[in-house]
Amino acid sequence: MTINCKGTLIDLSTPKVMGILNITPDSFYDGGKYKNEKDILTQVEKMLSEGATFIDIGAYSSRPGAAHISEQEELQRIVPIVELLITHFPEIIISIDTFRSKVAKETIASGAALINDISGGNMDDNMFTTVAELQVPYILMHMQGTPQNMQKNPNYKNITTDLISFFAEKLFELHRLKVNDVIIDVGFGFGKTIEHNYQLLKQLDFFKSLDAPILTGVSRKSMLYKLLDITPKEALNATTAANTIALLNGTHILRVHDVKEAMDAVRITEMVK
Repeated sequence: MTINCKGTLIDLSTPKVMGILNITPDSFYDGGKYKNEKDILTQVEKMLSEGATFIDIGAYSSRPGAAHISEQEELQRIVPIVELLITHFPEIIISIDTFRSKVAKETIASGAALINDISGGNMDDNMFTTVAELQVPYILMHMQGTPQNMQKNPNYKNITTDLISFFAEKLFELHRLKVNDVIIDVGFGFGKTIEHNYQLLKQLDFFKSLDAPILTGVSRKSMLYKLLDITPKEALNATTAANTIALLNGTHILRVHDVKEAMDAVRITEMVK
């Protein structure tokens, strides 16, 4: 299983790691941590040296109840950072965490390689056609509701089968538009209870039936720290445990704050497959 990132074929037969770079002031774990160019470059260099294949940049906080920002503000935050990273790390593969087609278009023009859409195309009607035009890999995530309301009583008949239906419909639409590389993400914590999240983690291998690479993002999330009654800062060990389960259940990409530990989990699980 491969994806084409700006002409480079990434082989996903061995799982890869995507490092998270939040340039938002209010993300749940590292909000406001990377405020200036020096801090950003240091963090990205660290993640790349530890083995990250992708760097995922987000300028819109999607934590539950996060403040909504305008498209213009998102662009002003993110485009200069993409340009900065491309200048310093010419070989970098940048993923853009956005649900807005205009942000997708402008950041790809600035040198980014993938689009990571938390809304699965539901928050911008032009996203699918834009990704088709751009011919870039697209991460299709499931979210019930919006970041502002998604945790207010999320409800499913059966979360696993509901999500498989959701992805099957969206994949059909994307393939019809000739989007070649689609990666699916069940969206842990996005409009799901703790029980929903663990059912999905347990049944992640059911999603292999969709014949698309699977990305998992559980890094330091509330499904871990609330269960264990700890803080996000204390949730690295829990993240590694959850990442290991995800890898054993068929994940191709781990989206994480802590690259080295995720790479360790990949190496160990590869030895027992």
